[in-house]
Amino acid sequence: MMSLSQSVRAPMIDILVEAGQWPARAKLRALIERAVEAALAVAKPPLAPGSELSLLFTDDAHLRRLNHRYRDKDSATNVLSFPAPPATAGMFGPLLGDLVLAEETIAREAAAGGLAFDDHLAHLVVHGLLHLLDYEHDDDAEASVMEGLEIDILGRLGIADPYGGGAG
Repeated sequence: MMSLSQSVRAPMIDILVEAGQWPARAKLRALIERAVEAALAVAKPPLAPGSELSLLFTDDAHLRRLNHRYRDKDSATNVLSFPAPPATAGMFGPLLGDLVLAEETIAREAAAGGLAFDDHLAHLVVHGLLHLLDYEHDDDAEASVMEGLEIDILGRLGIADPYGGGAG
C-alpha cells in the first residue's frame, strides 16, 4: 500500500485536548493520523505544501457554545468544522481549518449505536475533514457523494459502514 507521504502530502496535525475524557494523547494522535491518511488517499484533494490541520478535543459545553454562536443551534453536537479560506488558488491550504469534537456526545452516540468509541471518533474526524475539503450533505445528491467517500475511507480503516450498507 502506498503511504500518504508518497501519494498526497500529509498535513501537519495540531492537537489540543481542552476538556473531556479523551484517549491518551499518543493513541489520539495515531487514530487521527490514520483517519486523515485514509481520507486523503480516497478524496485526493490538491493540498498546498506545508498544509496544517488543527483539532480541538473538548466537551459538550464548549461545542454547545460554538454551535449556538456559529450555527444558531442551542445544543451540543459531535463535531464542528471550521474551514480556512483558501490561500492558494486551486488548492486547499496551507491552513485546512479546525475540527472541534465533543467527547460526551461522541461517547453517547457510540454507546447508543453499539460502536467502539475509537471507530466513531475516526468517522467524525473523517466527516469533519471532508467538510474542510468542501464536501457537504445539504441535499440528497451531496449526501450520496459525501457518504460514499466516508464508507470507502472507513472501509480502509476496517470500520463498518456507518450508514447501514454493510460491513467495511
